[in-house]
Amino acid sequence: MAASMQLVNLRPFSFHSTCVPQHHPRPVIIRCSATTKSTAKSYNITLLPGDGIGPEVISVAKNVLNLAGSIEGIEFKFNEMPMGGAALDLTGVPLPEETLTAAKQSHAVLLGAIGGYKWDKNEKHLKPETGLLHLRQGLEVFANLRPASVLPQLVDASTLKKEVAEGVDLMVVRELTGGIYFGKPRGFGTDENGQEIGFNTEVYAAYEIDRIARVAFETARKRSSKLCSVDKANVLEASMLWRKRVTAISAEYPDVELSHMYVDNAAMQLVRNPKQFDTIVTNNIFGDILSDEASMITGSIGMLPSASLGASGPGLFEPIHGSAPDIAGQDKANPLATILSAAMLLKYGLGEVKAAERIELAVLDTLNRGFRTGDIFSPGNKLVGCKEMGEQVLKSVDTKTMPATVSV
Repeated sequence: MAASMQLVNLRPFSFHSTCVPQHHPRPVIIRCSATTKSTAKSYNITLLPGDGIGPEVISVAKNVLNLAGSIEGIEFKFNEMPMGGAALDLTGVPLPEETLTAAKQSHAVLLGAIGGYKWDKNEKHLKPETGLLHLRQGLEVFANLRPASVLPQLVDASTLKKEVAEGVDLMVVRELTGGIYFGKPRGFGTDENGQEIGFNTEVYAAYEIDRIARVAFETARKRSSKLCSVDKANVLEASMLWRKRVTAISAEYPDVELSHMYVDNAAMQLVRNPKQFDTIVTNNIFGDILSDEASMITGSIGMLPSASLGASGPGLFEPIHGSAPDIAGQDKANPLATILSAAMLLKYGLGEVKAAERIELAVLDTLNRGFRTGDIFSPGNKLVGCKEMGEQVLKSVDTKTMPATVSV
C-alpha cells in the first residue's frame, strides 16, 4: 500500500452529482461544490476555529494548506468565522447566521473543535454542540466518513496488543443528519405516575437510509469491496427498516460483499478483531460511538480526520477529537488530525488530489523523523508541541518532488 493511502485509504469519488430532492427515489450521489470548477485554482475556505484547542490546530492547518497550495498552484482565500462557545460569548448564539451564510457560500469548511466546561450548564439551544448540529443541517451534509488506520510508526501507541492493532485500516460511514439526534417528538414531560421523563425519537425514512447506503457501497467498492452494516434490528423498528433498505440497495452493488452485525457485537468485535472490518455503515448514534471506539485502536484520537459530505454544496472537514479545554493554550495539542482533515478537504472537497497527497506524505515523513506530540509520544522519539509539530510538517510539505510510489 502506498504511504499516502495508509492515512485514509480512500480515493476521491469520481462520479458526478445529480441534484435531487431529499425524498426522491433516484440515487443521491455525493458531490462537493468545487468539483464543477475543475479549472479553478482559487478557493474560498471558511475556517471555524471554535473553542479550546481549535484555534491552535486550525492555525497550523491553515499554514499547511497555504504552503501545499502554493506549491501546487492553488490560491486559498480564508474567511474565519465564530462558532460554538466562542460565538456564544461574542453573539449569544452558537451558530450565528453570518457564520452559516459564509459556510454555505464557500467551497469547503474546516472546523477546529467546539465545546468546553464553561458552557456545559447552558440550556440546550445555547450549547456549542447545538451549533454543530445546526451547521450540519444547514450544509445538508448527511454522510460522515471517518477513517481509522494504524500507521506503522504508531502501532506501539495503540492500547491493543500489537498483533491485534497492526494493519488495521477501516472506514466508518456514519449517517449524520437523521436518527435520534434529530428525531421528533423529543423533550421532557411527566408520565402517568407523575415521574419526570426525558424522551427522544429514533426515526429514519427510507430515502435517508438509501442515500447513506449508496455512499457506503461506493466507498467500499473503492477499498476492499467489503461492507458491514451495523444496526440493532433484533430490537428497534428503525433498525429493522435500516437492514431492509441496506439489503435492497445491495442489489445495485453485486461486487460488494455485504454483512450485517448488531451494534453491541460490533463494539466488541472492534476491540477483539478490528482487522475483520473494512467499511462500516451505520446510523447517527451508533456511528458516533463506534467511530470514537475505532479511533482509539490507532493510538490517539488526535490523529484522525473526518469528512462530512452532501449531495451538493461545500463539505465540512474536522478532526474527530474534542476541544480539550484542559490543554488549551498550552501548545500541547496534536494538530495532525486537523492537518489530515485539511488533506481530506483538498481531496474530497476540492478534487485537488496532488496537494492532498503532498500533505499526507508530509505527515508520514514527520512521523518517520521521530517527532511526536504528548498523546503519541514513546521513548526514543522527540517530544514537541503543537507549533513545532506544525513547523516540521511544513518542512516536509516543502519537498518539491512527490515520491513515485504514490498511487491515486
